[in-house]
Amino acid sequence: MKILLIEDDTLIGDGIKTGLERLGFNTDWFTDGEDGHEALLQTSYDAVVLDLGLPGKDGLSILKDWRARGNDTPVLILTARGDVDERITGLNSGADDYLGKPFSLREVQARLNAIVRRKSGSSAPELRHKSVVFSPSTRKTTLDGKEVVLSPKETALLELLLLNRNKVLSKESIEEKIYGWEDDVSSNAVEVHVHHLRRKLGKDIVKTINKIGYIMED
Repeated sequence: MKILLIEDDTLIGDGIKTGLERLGFNTDWFTDGEDGHEALLQTSYDAVVLDLGLPGKDGLSILKDWRARGNDTPVLILTARGDVDERITGLNSGADDYLGKPFSLREVQARLNAIVRRKSGSSAPELRHKSVVFSPSTRKTTLDGKEVVLSPKETALLELLLLNRNKVLSKESIEEKIYGWEDDVSSNAVEVHVHHLRRKLGKDIVKTINKIGYIMED
């Protein structure tokens, strides 16, 4: 899952980014409101963690502009614990959920998983495809009830395919979602990850659409 984090407090931002990446999230972090606002217009993300008090462009203005442009990426806003009016304003402006400071990283993870599930139209806490089950909360995958060990990128690819079942994903869109801007990506990286998923989860887990991309079909 690819997350856009916009938080100007370096201590909080570094903690969230580091923690989410350890949990398997691909996270791009911006401290300036203008830069963060532009990032979502240029790149596809699964969800956004948005602080409201930002330099350059405040979080509420960013959120309103995204929604006015028709961008429906799920947004989790960060607010001061006791600021009820701020939370209400954020939710009424198009935020999907809010989290008061201070907070635990596990709660950030749980709320991100929940808003992404709702966006994909699923209320189940696990993602399933035939005999494959993936738990976003534990980042574990099972096949016929037995755990299968996947690398972080293989896990990210599986989650991406599960969240986009019956939709063809281009190689470029997959690279954009499972790699960060600073990552050095080899030309055949996606093909290698797909090969490993097929070897570990079955050759029919992912179908190749010639010259277009990949799909996980029901």
